Amino acid sequence: MPLNSVFSWFMKKRVHQIELFKKYPLEVQEELMKDLCRMAQHTEFGLMYDFSSIKSASQFKERVPIRTYEDFEPYISRLREGEQNLLWPTKQKWFAKSSGTTSGESKYIPVTLDSLKECHYKGGKDLLSIYYKNNPNTQLFKGKHLIVGGNENKFSGNTKTVEGDLSAIIMKNLPWWCEWRRSPKKIKLLLSQNWEEKLKYVVKNSPKDDVQIIAGAPSWVLVIMNEIIKEKKCSNGCLAESRIVFTWRR
Repeated sequence: MPLNSVFSWFMKKRVHQIELFKKYPLEVQEELMKDLCRMAQHTEFGLMYDFSSIKSASQFKERVPIRTYEDFEPYISRLREGEQNLLWPTKQKWFAKSSGTTSGESKYIPVTLDSLKECHYKGGKDLLSIYYKNNPNTQLFKGKHLIVGGNENKFSGNTKTVEGDLSAIIMKNLPWWCEWRRSPKKIKLLLSQNWEEKLKYVVKNSPKDDVQIIAGAPSWVLVIMNEIIKEKKCSNGCLAESRIVFTWRR
């Protein structure tokens, strides 16, 4: 399949960069820190610590104190209300909710388009690149991708602010090359809080597709696999017949 060959070439090309990261880890981290400081130098936080003059990791450590979430909470509250350019220069409207296991209350973690592209999506591409390197004859992109996400909702104090599970934010903003092969097709239901309806929809539709990759929280994926087995009234070997043959855990 030509498209699979194109992706294979692209993924293998990325392996060269990954090898450089492994060979020069300190240099890569230092350069990344400088880039982050440069980009955030005109934000409220960046101006407070004069990011524009930070030239090394040691300078950053000396100047910027270690902070807890509670120290950042005032900034995050203002961001949720719609203020911008506080911690990062690009538009901020997404906030991932933590499970609240450390304090009993959910924490709101700012998520920017930059962080999605440079962290979450690039991490996924790196994982696939390594897989392609180790399995050069793979045909992952001849099939589809089953992606299981959480839910999202609007913040009552500002309707432009979106809050919810990180997986829902990632899922709603996937790059075209991933979105194009989604199974089942993305609909509003897949991001809703009605887990039962979401589960029924996935179990009914995804087994019809040639699913080559599964991404999502392991606990949710396990529930879906068990429901497919139950629906088809067979052992877990029937997943191969349903063409769900490869699992990728993000």
